[in-house]
Amino acid sequence: MINKNNNMDLKEIWQTVLGEIELQISRPNFLTWLKESQLIEKNEKDGSVLVGLPNQFAKEWVKNRYHKLVLSSLRQIDGSIRHVDYVVLNNQKKNLNPAITQDSPQQSLIELKIDPKTNLNPNYRLDNFVVGSSNELAFAAINAVIKDIGQKYNPLFIYGGVGLGKTHLIQAAGNKIVEDYKNKVRVLYVSSEKFISDVITGVRNKRMEDVKQKYRNIDVLIIDDIQFIGGKPTTELEFFYTFNALYENQKQIIISSDRPPAAIPTLEERLRSRFEGGMIADIGYPDYEMRLAILKTKAQQKGWIVDEKILELIAVKVQKNVRELEGVLNKIVFYQQYKDKNLDLKKIEDIINETVQTMSKNVTANDIIKAVSDFFEISPNDIIARNRKQNVVEPRQITMYLLREILKMSYPNIGEKLGKRDHTTVIHACEKINNEITTNPTFNQKIILIKEQIFKNS
Repeated sequence: MINKNNNMDLKEIWQTVLGEIELQISRPNFLTWLKESQLIEKNEKDGSVLVGLPNQFAKEWVKNRYHKLVLSSLRQIDGSIRHVDYVVLNNQKKNLNPAITQDSPQQSLIELKIDPKTNLNPNYRLDNFVVGSSNELAFAAINAVIKDIGQKYNPLFIYGGVGLGKTHLIQAAGNKIVEDYKNKVRVLYVSSEKFISDVITGVRNKRMEDVKQKYRNIDVLIIDDIQFIGGKPTTELEFFYTFNALYENQKQIIISSDRPPAAIPTLEERLRSRFEGGMIADIGYPDYEMRLAILKTKAQQKGWIVDEKILELIAVKVQKNVRELEGVLNKIVFYQQYKDKNLDLKKIEDIINETVQTMSKNVTANDIIKAVSDFFEISPNDIIARNRKQNVVEPRQITMYLLREILKMSYPNIGEKLGKRDHTTVIHACEKINNEITTNPTFNQKIILIKEQIFKNS
């Protein structure tokens, strides 16, 4: 069993592990299954640990789907760990060491921090959001909305790749509105998964009127990762009506997505039109100066003293993901505090290289085909087959381009792989996609997102 002196050790270990896992699974899955998890016990004798989940369903899901990932992430932090067991937290409270109570830091932070009325996390604030050239337009738009709710930039649609700070920015906007307007403005933040869940529950229980009241009786609706409602007709229809009801009453709508409206293939045209009728702002990859500023801000927030050279090294190595920046920083600080206080730059560089998701040598042609087909929500066979359906022409050309760029496959081999096509067809496709990338920022964003998925899954 653990004791009070080990509470912080367990908390630090699990926070570092969660930082690792968050980089390797989708954000919705992370928030749904692992955000409220805890590391409860560590047995030094047999190398076993006990992980607590909030309910039986989460326990079974994590155990069956993410066990290998949990174990490998734990072993990266502590090589003595050999076995992981899972328990339901509510069922374990009476058996736990008294050191772990509902008031303990080990208790799920999400229960202690999230405002139940707004669903906002107060840690997300505008004053701790680092602004640079990659996000200054989105930041300026958010501030304009706060000053003139429902009147300017409505809806406000913010998009960008994974881990670039979209959730931080839109929740910070909600917190600022609550702070400035007190109880005069009703704010609600939800993920698209929560909206979908509410609609499904409303339909199943014949309580859709409750869903309508919840989402239309507010002044500011902030919805995260809207791309996930695409292809779900009932949810899209309800969101369309909710959108219209709020918009017509000059209520503010703030939306985030991993891609612009035009690049969400399954989104209904009428919703896409509504989104494009407001302000669209993108968040790009941070430059070196901004990455360094983010690291300094994170260290300062947590009271860590980290050598400037270490921060500079992280900023050089981690280039595309703010979440990865924080994850790498957490891991290095953990090593310094609990493993080796005298880490040299060479060892730190090794830790970074192990952690950062770089272009994997294990990427295969099938990985690329699957990532493209998943993005466009078509079958991999459609890309490979010799059909000329209009909806697969672009995905197939993108696949050809990525096979050439990432795997350096020859034009004849690519043609052979994708339906025994002539190499001149492949050359034409690669040239067309390359030209589109250089001239069309929206199209380039598609390619970036697909690449992220390839490297994450490889």
